[in-house]
Amino acid sequence: IGLLAGYDPNSIWDCFVHGAVYYVPIYFVVFAVGGFWEVLFAIVRKHEINEGFFVTSILFALILPPAIPLWQAALGISFGIVVGKEVFGGTGKNFLNPALTGRAFLFFAYAPQISGNSVWTAIEPIDGTSGATADGFSSATALSQVATDGLPAVTAATGEQLTWMNAFLGQMQGSIGETSTLAILIGGVLLLATRIASWRIITGVFLGMVAFSSLLNLIGSETNPMMAMPWYWHFVIGSFAFGMVFMATDPISATMTNMGKWIYGVFIGVLTVLIRVLNPAYPEGVMLAILFANLFAPLIDYCVVKANIKRRQLRGILE
Repeated sequence: IGLLAGYDPNSIWDCFVHGAVYYVPIYFVVFAVGGFWEVLFAIVRKHEINEGFFVTSILFALILPPAIPLWQAALGISFGIVVGKEVFGGTGKNFLNPALTGRAFLFFAYAPQISGNSVWTAIEPIDGTSGATADGFSSATALSQVATDGLPAVTAATGEQLTWMNAFLGQMQGSIGETSTLAILIGGVLLLATRIASWRIITGVFLGMVAFSSLLNLIGSETNPMMAMPWYWHFVIGSFAFGMVFMATDPISATMTNMGKWIYGVFIGVLTVLIRVLNPAYPEGVMLAILFANLFAPLIDYCVVKANIKRRQLRGILE
């Protein structure tokens, strides 16, 4: 892979090919294994193969580190589809996001490969004397650096201090699909334009994050650098943007009512910041926040519907 991935970092095409060398094998394994389980359960239950596993395989591959062993990727997608979806009856009957369920399994079973301090990065910092570069190097993720030393200590993929714009464009360490907020927002616009994603959930997640992180900024802390991180940094580092756009909006595991979508989204935004700030062992909180919200989605919808019925009864609309 090292020979195939050799490239000129100043060439957009070379960078694209370089990334594909790492991503394509992961996606191929995830797609093949996920497809196997979908076909197997379709045969056993004697129903048509649902195309939803195409989406699950793409999303799952995008939330994995590029250097993850392929057998772990296969194990993760197997757990996500079988335990996270098929045991509940298949597509449309699961209450957990299958892609996040698979990643959560890998997180707890193989933590060093998923949430360790070091992840693969494409370009090594240029040596000031020789100007030499290397194909790859390891460095702590931005959130890990903030949790340890605060924002001023965060470095970009080039080894220099990370600026907000660099983080927005994706020049930092992270899983395959989470680094570039710009690319994520472009995808989000397409999802909203085609009405696949709910704007209420996306807006709710964003507002929940902004409100709670701003509150923590006002409270402050002398020992926890994460308390001082403003909302616009929460937005661009880690997997917040990816989770907000592509994971929280899963129409099957999310809430169904309009008011429920607002509550669900705000809940995810608040819980994400809460986990990031108050859990020193795990500075990222999007995955756990969304899965936790998935568990409460049916209850949220139930309460919203009951409240709506009660309100109408009080108005005399219903007997």
